[in-house]
Amino acid sequence: MEGTATLSRPLPVLRRDGRIVNALSVDVEDYFQVEALARVVDRSEWDGMPSRVERNVDRLLALFAATKVKATFFTLGWVAERHPAMVRRIVAQGHELASHGFGHHRADGQTRDEFRADVRRSKALLEDLGQAPVIGYRAATFSIGARNLWAFEVLAEEGFAYSSSLYPIAHDLYGMPDAPRAPFRPANADILEIPLSTVRRLGRNWPCAGGGYFRLLPYWLSRANIRSLNAAEARPAVFYMHPWEIDPAQPHQPGLSLKSRFRHYLNLTRMEGRLARLVADFAWDSMNAVFRGAKR
Repeated sequence: MEGTATLSRPLPVLRRDGRIVNALSVDVEDYFQVEALARVVDRSEWDGMPSRVERNVDRLLALFAATKVKATFFTLGWVAERHPAMVRRIVAQGHELASHGFGHHRADGQTRDEFRADVRRSKALLEDLGQAPVIGYRAATFSIGARNLWAFEVLAEEGFAYSSSLYPIAHDLYGMPDAPRAPFRPANADILEIPLSTVRRLGRNWPCAGGGYFRLLPYWLSRANIRSLNAAEARPAVFYMHPWEIDPAQPHQPGLSLKSRFRHYLNLTRMEGRLARLVADFAWDSMNAVFRGAKR
């Protein structure tokens, strides 16, 4: 893939009790802000929607505390502005606070100046609320790709040390199948990009990083794919989820296409139980700890 440069040597692998430590991440946005609902919920309606993000984040914090794992919370500035106490609880409980941008605008739908303003505003707000450096970024809907690799330059210039915004798969909403599967440094910027995890089978990349695929696929297959990454490739996995995915009682939106209903509501009742199994079956820590060797 043009515009990328592989690392001169693989990153050190963090191990704990003989196991590779994987990276656990949460994309903190409310149920009405997701791409699947964008055609039926206008952003002008967001402030009038019943918010459920704080109670769902608190449920995740309780699960992580009970299982003694740490995670990275890629948090929307829009959400943080309205739920500052939630942001402070995330940091107080030892998790990494990172940026998901401010308004959940796709990075590939912004100009360079618009993107810069969005990430700068989010970073400043999160650092003010959390009183901790924010060095990680994840683009809404994994929307950094071949058309906007310049985004890495902006992120580096704005003080981010890493991004986790590329998904090297084929998908109708995102994806860059020819992108590196392992962490790499873009040729145009001094920043580490940590792609979402895939496994390589039958000549193509298959997703194993969580989200809707984790709800769609049987748990044993998701577990086997992460084990394959750890054992066969000696690499940590990157897993992500959203707070609304453990909330089957969230309001259902009318007017959705069959595909959007399927993507958003599938197996919400099973997600929390599967997540509890996942955090017990593997070793986990934040993105920064796993990939940049941060010490707690």
